[in-house]
Amino acid sequence: MNRSPQHDAARRITQALDAAGIPYVIAGGMAVNAHGHRRTTEDVDLLMTREGLAAFKARWLGRGWVDAFAGSKGVRDTESNVRIDVLLAGEFPGDGKPKPVAFPDPAIGVPSTDGYPVLPLRVLIELKLASAMTAPHRMQDYADAMNLIRVNDLSEDFPVDAYVTDKYREMWRNAQVRDDG
Repeated sequence: MNRSPQHDAARRITQALDAAGIPYVIAGGMAVNAHGHRRTTEDVDLLMTREGLAAFKARWLGRGWVDAFAGSKGVRDTESNVRIDVLLAGEFPGDGKPKPVAFPDPAIGVPSTDGYPVLPLRVLIELKLASAMTAPHRMQDYADAMNLIRVNDLSEDFPVDAYVTDKYREMWRNAQVRDDG
């Protein structure tokens, strides 16, 4: 099977993280794909702890990965030239300001068919909605949430954090509209 450069980069970095015993979970577009909505993505999003990121960089920078830019949390896979964005547990989606929804500990990951852990569906939707609600330029996050609701046939009462409940229900209503044709 032909794999994308993003899948190759995800495989390489998750193998390195597994070998080093560093906790992580796949987030972003690849997690959206793992939960049934197929869309393209240009990067790999990883959720890690601050300590895990420091341990990864200490061990692997210059050995297949380089900093995305000076002082960056993210790295670039030197083999595929794919950017790997790192989200840190305890930080906040969207505008980065404190809110009831935060990036969780990566230990919450669930298995995916690609062999690496991904964010659970409920958490992924909460993060996508909180991100778009507080960073209006992140419209893809609304689209991702709506499409995840649709493809997973979620109910209007799917349990999400109270902070995003109203927006979830709005996206649920939008997901009920089907294009003719």
